[in-house]
Amino acid sequence: MSDHRVVIIADHTHAGVTDQEPRRAVPRHPTNGTVRVVPAGGDRFAITIRDHELVADQPIGDGGEDTGPSPTELFVAGLAACVAHYARRYLARHGLAVDGLAVDTEFALGGRPARICDWTVRVTPPASLPADRYDAFHAVISHCTVHNTLHDPPQIAVELAPVPAGAGR
Repeated sequence: MSDHRVVIIADHTHAGVTDQEPRRAVPRHPTNGTVRVVPAGGDRFAITIRDHELVADQPIGDGGEDTGPSPTELFVAGLAACVAHYARRYLARHGLAVDGLAVDTEFALGGRPARICDWTVRVTPPASLPADRYDAFHAVISHCTVHNTLHDPPQIAVELAPVPAGAGR
């Protein structure tokens, strides 16, 4: 990632905001997974992940119908959600309230080939986070699975599956 930058910043400036979302038990997912994406009309795609259905689309200005986030926005959201997950787990492990925890991200596209060339993730910790835990909290949120993957990218194989028998070309 020599010319790419992902910065994770923990910010206390909005620590008074509350989050009243109820939590629900979610079954543990497998370590390895699959995702299926199929066309759903125009630039829209239906995404199946475990028992979840999502939609990806392009903004109207890019030829889509804007019925869902773009694939790039989903990618950015994946990092933000991963950072938020690690933050919440840290807080829970230390018996700290999550009220006020927020993760915001900004990114810029550029370069050739097209990619995210600048990316900042800003974490607003809750007021419950004591000052003496700030550095440890920042260390934990800076090492979520998605962030680790961006810093040490896997080999990615894009394969073309064989055409099913009887299908026309």
